[in-house]
Amino acid sequence: MKPRVSVITIGVNDLNEALRFYRDGLEFPTEGIVGEEFDHGAVSFFDLQPGLKLAIWHRKDIAHEAKIKVHHPSPTEFTLGHNVNSKTEVDHVMDKAERAGALITDPAHDTFWGGYSGHFQDPDGHLWEVVWNPDWDEVE
Repeated sequence: MKPRVSVITIGVNDLNEALRFYRDGLEFPTEGIVGEEFDHGAVSFFDLQPGLKLAIWHRKDIAHEAKIKVHHPSPTEFTLGHNVNSKTEVDHVMDKAERAGALITDPAHDTFWGGYSGHFQDPDGHLWEVVWNPDWDEVE
């Protein structure tokens, strides 16, 4: 299988609150909530980079679609990595996230491997890592 990930969907408890966090707080571009005319269809998409979107969808609607029960989420199931070009940019993103309502779980710091990173949780507990890796090419 050739990997073709184009949408990362995360489950949220309150679609409007999550929309405010990502759109207003982190300034991710979006058209807002779409699909409200459909049962279990309300969702918001955010453009992350060419060919990749983040979707926020209510947990109960994901469960309905996938034919599974809603379970208690764990923030350690996965992390979303946001790579930037400098330590200063890590600090800027972490500050923006905190002002938007994120919980800073791991303040930005020098890492053992020579980079610089910090972690935060969005209002639904999803864990994000903001990281600068000096060995990676500049990100756009």
